[in-house]
Amino acid sequence: MARRIVFAVLALAAVGWPFLVENRYLTHIAVLVTISMTLALSLNMMLRIGQLSVVHAAFMGLGAYTSALLSMRLGLPFLLAFPAAGLLVAAIAAALGPVFLRVKGVYFVLLTFALGEGIVLIFQEWVSLFGGNNGIYGIPKASLLGFAMSTPRAYYLFGLCLAGIAFLVAVRIFRSALGAVLDSLNENEDLSQSLGVNARSYRVCVFTVSGFFAGLGGSVYAHYTSFLSPEAFSFWTLVDLLVINVVGGIASPIGPVVGAILLVPLPELLRDAKQYQMLTYGLLLMTFVIFLPSGIVGGIRDLRRRRRT
Repeated sequence: MARRIVFAVLALAAVGWPFLVENRYLTHIAVLVTISMTLALSLNMMLRIGQLSVVHAAFMGLGAYTSALLSMRLGLPFLLAFPAAGLLVAAIAAALGPVFLRVKGVYFVLLTFALGEGIVLIFQEWVSLFGGNNGIYGIPKASLLGFAMSTPRAYYLFGLCLAGIAFLVAVRIFRSALGAVLDSLNENEDLSQSLGVNARSYRVCVFTVSGFFAGLGGSVYAHYTSFLSPEAFSFWTLVDLLVINVVGGIASPIGPVVGAILLVPLPELLRDAKQYQMLTYGLLLMTFVIFLPSGIVGGIRDLRRRRRT
């Protein structure tokens, strides 16, 4: 009961603070936090099944460019372009998953890295469609049912809803029978397969769902920034999402949420020392891997277990 009350209070605070604090810049940072939450949660789904998907930054880019081009070239409203972005990425993940997920570990990492670099290269070289390195300007702002999301506050609330849905889906997956099967595959895949479990099908399902949310996150990013360039979906974007998961904790969907809240504002705090941003990220990653490998959320849970015993 106490946990539900705390969760309700935190949810009300997350929704209500932009109406109490009239600071456009802080709200802008909060929008980036919510987008990063969705993307980090999508990557977390893959990490939970023991696979590091390096293509997720490119999946974000596919969703972003799809939504932007559907709105600009075909005149589709955001209400159609937004889900279309997620569905396209999900379809690609579902088509490639059976091939890519034949392998695990470093081989899967290399395959997804090659795919991600190939997608970004298409963004750069297909200038007539994607604008090349100059990018795409003038992406229309999103609107829902006639309500134009023209302020950071509107995008924050929409991004918060999307992150909340991604969080609930992740919780639902890994607390359901599907999650029990996925856990059994991680613990003893040979035994699970001997009982008739199709390991690849279950992993493709997670890959598809995670790709769907990566595409949706990219769509929100495109319409919020009104500008896209291939640089935004590079390998370093994936590194940011991975660090968010490691710092927050991979073993629980709460981890990426906590990690995004702590790390997304970090570049703003280090604005005067921009050359040290990557160094700071590296030191954080090393610190948590060595001293707190389960992340902040996992560390808190471990501390509670020790107190109980």
